[in-house]
Amino acid sequence: MPIPDTAATLPETRPCPLCGTTLDPAQPEECPRCDWVRGAPETPEEETRVGTPRDLAAMIMSVVPGLGHFYKGHKIVGALLFAGGMIAIGICSVIATATMGLGLLLIPLYWVGVMLHVYWVEDRAHPPV
Repeated sequence: MPIPDTAATLPETRPCPLCGTTLDPAQPEECPRCDWVRGAPETPEEETRVGTPRDLAAMIMSVVPGLGHFYKGHKIVGALLFAGGMIAIGICSVIATATMGLGLLLIPLYWVGVMLHVYWVEDRAHPPV
């Protein structure tokens, strides 16, 4: 009587792509430790969602450049953007003298850039659950 090939009868085991735990051969499509499921997105929808009320509040606070970044937990970036706002106002006033005031149009451009950045940056002070 021939001996059956044990390698062909054993199910293949492999690690979970997220946490590295060996997947159960009976259910290789989901991980019991980290709740990974084959075919599901790698990151939960809550983590990639933008446009939360905190994002909107931070964007409104960024009327003072850097304040919204402080609100979302980016203290160093907030301080740099606040200092950069003061420098931008100074440079734009000098440019405005040479361009009949058109240099002042650069200030709203800076503010819009700061506001959009704080809207899209991750929230460190209150991370999603």
